[in-house]
Amino acid sequence: MATTPSVPHPSRRTVLRSGIAAVGAAAFTSAFPSAAASPAVFAHGVASGDPLPDAVILWTRVTPTPEATPGSGVGPDLVVTWEVSRSGRFDEIVSSGTVRAHAVSDHTVKVDVRGLDPDSAYFYRFRAAGAVSPIGRTSTAPAPDAPVGRLRFGVVSCSDWEGGFFTSYRHLAARDDLDAVIHLGDYLYEYAAGEFPVAGARAVRSHRPAHEIVSLADYRTRHAQYKTDPDLQALHARVPWIVVWDDHESANNAWAGGAENHDPRLEGDWRRRKAASVQAYDEWMPVRMNAGRLYRRLRYGRLAELSMLDLRTYRSEQIPGAGRAVGDPGRTMTGREQMKWLTAGLTSSPARWQLIGNSVMIAPVLLPPLDRRTTSALTELLGVPSEGLPYNTDQWDGYTADRRRLLDAITTAGLRNVVFLTGDIHTSWAADIPVDAARYPDAGTVATEFVVPSVTSANIDELLGVPPRTVSPALEATVTATNRHVRFVELDSHGYGVLEVTPDATQMDWFFIGDRADPNSIARRVAGYRVADGTAKVEPAHRL
Repeated sequence: MATTPSVPHPSRRTVLRSGIAAVGAAAFTSAFPSAAASPAVFAHGVASGDPLPDAVILWTRVTPTPEATPGSGVGPDLVVTWEVSRSGRFDEIVSSGTVRAHAVSDHTVKVDVRGLDPDSAYFYRFRAAGAVSPIGRTSTAPAPDAPVGRLRFGVVSCSDWEGGFFTSYRHLAARDDLDAVIHLGDYLYEYAAGEFPVAGARAVRSHRPAHEIVSLADYRTRHAQYKTDPDLQALHARVPWIVVWDDHESANNAWAGGAENHDPRLEGDWRRRKAASVQAYDEWMPVRMNAGRLYRRLRYGRLAELSMLDLRTYRSEQIPGAGRAVGDPGRTMTGREQMKWLTAGLTSSPARWQLIGNSVMIAPVLLPPLDRRTTSALTELLGVPSEGLPYNTDQWDGYTADRRRLLDAITTAGLRNVVFLTGDIHTSWAADIPVDAARYPDAGTVATEFVVPSVTSANIDELLGVPPRTVSPALEATVTATNRHVRFVELDSHGYGVLEVTPDATQMDWFFIGDRADPNSIARRVAGYRVADGTAKVEPAHRL
């Protein structure tokens, strides 16, 4: 019996570069007005994440009745239909199904759609209670053995609702060249309204609930608030996200047994609070978790492998100050199992580039004593002791034995293309990771690191209450003079990164926005650094 040959479908990149194709783009952009007829049902938008060659996570939240607000725990079950299509007109549906949204999961819906084609663009939507969701666009990863020529990711971190508008998300959503967005943590903040530093000591908008979030209902309510931001919704609907938490998704400076921002006398058992934050995160984020385990690995053909780390759940408690204690081999940043998983994956990776989604800075940073006021501001951002001692103990500088285990594994395996992608400190950095910082550059380098700024969270100038670029240039000069492996640092600006990966090089471009309190602020490229294949050293780069 004769068979009709299949017609090759366009690759994900073909679709993206052609503006999603004329009809698809029109359907995508017109979907938001068409869904506005029933905004109450899909008030929190749609999202996708964790793309595999044959699968992707789809997410939404439905509101079955007006009283079924996020965190309320009330409201009837609702049947939700989901559809995946190659076309924005949904005339070529390739997968569909139904799922029930329950109050027990805060009426969130998360579907792991399987059986998709590698390296392909798709559109998706949900239907419930007679309403249609906005249309989302997503894509799958290339096949494991595919010879991928280029990848581009938006890279973001530290998005405090009260600190400003999510303008960086708007600018990323306007691009048509991204394969995914990598969010490196602090997607939301746990503080009570007005407790975290903001520009001019006045919040641009206020947190809900107004108190510090502690319970499951609290975390759900805060997640829901963030998901009402139009720029965040637009970027989630535009491309798949690959996310990892840092500390503020639970509490500031979290570790395995507690957090700096958790008082058991007032806020109860840490394990209960942490479990509540994890459950809400799993419900509200387009992430593929395994029984609460967040660290995972995604592959993009033969070009790149991305390992996303959880550096809060298993770590030992932070030690203030510096000294031999930070190098205690019994202390850990990753936990034994995650370190074993990480090193085994890196050393056996068949991909050319090994990217690591790393929520806290791994390059060593030595900061000399400074005046009391400036040191206090640095302490807020970096965890540097107020006495000006040289270690940042909330980051890998406070867990030097674990860092040495990881870097030794990379060195022993002969890897030369390991790139750490980092958030957390609200500032921008490009650095070599030296074999021995005291003997850099003669002792050589192990890997490289790119750190992206905050989307909105307070920086040096805002913590000091001074105009931008008045105090920070001197601090930046001090950092680079003391730490020669730090090739670029900027301490004042908010924005995002765009990472390009090719067989020849991996490059980060930094884009800064003008004013986080202005939802219409422009973005401008201010720097670019690249690491060439096999060099493990960063160098200035021209615009992508």
